[in-house]
Amino acid sequence: MLPDDMSVARTAEATVRRVAGWYPIVVITGPRQSGKSTLCRLVRPDLPYVNLESPAERALWESDPLGMIRAHPAGAILDEFQRLPDLASALQVEVDANPAPGRWLLTGSENLAVRSSVAQSLAGRSGHVHLLPLTTVERDAFRPPAKDIWERVFTGGYPRIFDRRIPAPVWLADYVATYVTRDARDIVKVGNTATYGTFLQLAAGRTAQELNLASLGSDTGITQPTARSWLSTLESMWLVQRLPRWAVNVTSQAVKAPKLHFLDTGLACNLLGIREASQLVTHPLRGAIFESWVASELTKRQMNAGRPSDLHHFRDAQGVEVDLVLAGPQATCLVEVKSSETPDPGALLRLHRFAGKLPGTVHRLVIHAGDKTVRTERGTLLSWRDLDVAPELAEWFGS
Repeated sequence: MLPDDMSVARTAEATVRRVAGWYPIVVITGPRQSGKSTLCRLVRPDLPYVNLESPAERALWESDPLGMIRAHPAGAILDEFQRLPDLASALQVEVDANPAPGRWLLTGSENLAVRSSVAQSLAGRSGHVHLLPLTTVERDAFRPPAKDIWERVFTGGYPRIFDRRIPAPVWLADYVATYVTRDARDIVKVGNTATYGTFLQLAAGRTAQELNLASLGSDTGITQPTARSWLSTLESMWLVQRLPRWAVNVTSQAVKAPKLHFLDTGLACNLLGIREASQLVTHPLRGAIFESWVASELTKRQMNAGRPSDLHHFRDAQGVEVDLVLAGPQATCLVEVKSSETPDPGALLRLHRFAGKLPGTVHRLVIHAGDKTVRTERGTLLSWRDLDVAPELAEWFGS
């Protein structure tokens, strides 16, 4: 029997089907519970499903990998592939003998383990798709619809919250205890879970800020190398992203620190102790959380289209800042994010002045929490509702 959310379309489905037409193996990575196995079963409902989280299944495939592969001549869906990375060598032998495309779909929620095993054995034989939790448009497939932008930011995008109608604070607290903390113990051997919990909370409080590992480690009570290791673990589990500083020649003094963003604002809110969407309206981190929500939505759309995320941020020594920068071969898009529901023409003017220093086509967007999009000669005051239809972003969302 298929999961209840099996009927909910994912934007990435078209990308998975396209990649499955090219390669014998498709590797789908993303955080736990983002819908990877569901997506695989949508694309290939005819394939057997193997859950390598199951000790019994894992032991069977580990003891006789070639035999198990040969028992599945049409291929299979291998869920949580990082639990058995040595299986990649056996798959290499199989697909070299039979390179028919789209037969093996592998999912993984720990990027470093998957990437390592795939790079060693499956390079050139596998295509890759990254799946994050639901976009705000995908979330609308569930009922009831979100009341407003702050409910969307508060709940985030993990499908099970909507599929099972579990209150977001309850499900996300279980998610942290069941997956985030457990996986960290497996990856970096975290011994003190209380300290690690403090680290998670402090990291969430720094979302949409430039990353200072020394400060984060000091406030947590751990060394800077430990803070770096733990943050890298969150990245490998697809829970946070670091946006690099955008390199531009308009100044010789640019701040190089990356910016930290949580990839799911529901998770960030939960770690920060926010228990109701209404708290966000007056919360001191409202602007930062909304900025991370926008960064996540842009990242999801790029990944769903099969494109790597190429978001950046910019700040120079003179204090010129741009929240998000998308740089492509045809144009550059400068994005300011404002959590107010009233569009801010002043922010657009600042982007317009900065854009005048840049060569080529430069789009200027101020993405805000209101419902109305306004286009002017200086740029666009874009409602969050119009992210999918903004022509200024088409270059980065296309497949």
